[in-house]
Amino acid sequence: MNENIKKRLLEALKSFLEGEKVQWESGVSPEEWGTLFDLAIQHQILPMIYETVYACPAFQSMPQTQKDYMKHRMIQQVMVQGRKTAEFLSLYSKLLEKDLTPIVVKGIICREMYREPDYRASGDEDVLIPPEQFPLCDQVFRENAMDYLEPEKDPEKEGEVPYYKKGGLLHIELHKELFPSQSEAYGELNEMFQDVFQRKIQTEIQGVPVYTMGYTDHLLYLILHAFKHFLHSGFGIRQVCDIVIYANTYGSEIDWEYLYQACQKIHGENFTAALFHIGEKYLNFDKEQACYPALWQQEEADGEALLDDLLQGGVFGDSSLSRKHSSNMTLAAVTDEKKGKKAKGSLASSLFPDKEYMAGKYTYLEKYPFLLPAAWGSRILNYMKETQGTKNNDAKESIAIGNQRIELLKKYKIIR
Repeated sequence: MNENIKKRLLEALKSFLEGEKVQWESGVSPEEWGTLFDLAIQHQILPMIYETVYACPAFQSMPQTQKDYMKHRMIQQVMVQGRKTAEFLSLYSKLLEKDLTPIVVKGIICREMYREPDYRASGDEDVLIPPEQFPLCDQVFRENAMDYLEPEKDPEKEGEVPYYKKGGLLHIELHKELFPSQSEAYGELNEMFQDVFQRKIQTEIQGVPVYTMGYTDHLLYLILHAFKHFLHSGFGIRQVCDIVIYANTYGSEIDWEYLYQACQKIHGENFTAALFHIGEKYLNFDKEQACYPALWQQEEADGEALLDDLLQGGVFGDSSLSRKHSSNMTLAAVTDEKKGKKAKGSLASSLFPDKEYMAGKYTYLEKYPFLLPAAWGSRILNYMKETQGTKNNDAKESIAIGNQRIELLKKYKIIR
């Protein structure tokens, strides 16, 4: 990655978090401005970056048509987010009227901590409910124009049911569990949230009371959500911002020792310490304000390699198809580690993922697992079709990225 672009993006993002504007006189070419904004879009932080840089002298070197386009896109994104927030709170109020106890995580909860909430985009809102509340919750959703995003699946059997609003903008992922329990790589993470409803708290957003996780549970979930995506193909700088801001805001309420022990169970303590290293060096993480204890500070973690990986990966590690396909190798490496095998990247793990991974797209495998070889064949044929004439989708590159990211898993002590 262009080091000037990296430096400028992080400087602008930190300035936004601190409520300041950058004062760049020069040093950014018109081409670099285009790359900078492309990266901001990829990480879903365009409004934050635009708001911080548009008034600096160096911004004037950008062609007027590009400036107008970025301004229009930024305003549109903020307006869309505001409408989605209003749609969500209206629907959530109806759930409360039925005496349901839906816990909201990430999304709107994180957004409220930003000085300009609607500048922090959310693709969807995540809601966790006790499984026994699903039928009534589903009924409320359906009565209020929410439809299944995956109608071919049986919502009663799924741990996560995505919805979209017909004629609206809202998307919701309704969870009965926070992580896919069938995943051999990270399904056990659900065990850390078994009593989360007993520890729930209530906050207020735009006059609407909203249930959410207790402070320690929520910070742990934000970290583990990033961890899950890291095991796949990566995550973006926005998720680091969420973690940093949450720690700064609620640090005095967080049981940091419990958090450390929880991360230790999954060999994630070095990875987590690296996130806070990034936060302190490049963003606005304040150890004193967050009450970040010596226990965590003794964990020697260098976040530079992690930072480069997440900047290259985009908001959910989806910057390229090659990178997305590499997740088969990293997940296989973690699964092998759990089984006591030596973790290694291979073409086989990239081309022939396990049934749990394949069932996400080839739903018939849930009922007919013996058809896994046929699903592999379909996947390879589809991959070949996708690859033809498509950039950033190459099997050789996918394996190279997978091997590089397996080395990252080793660097941060997730696997040996």
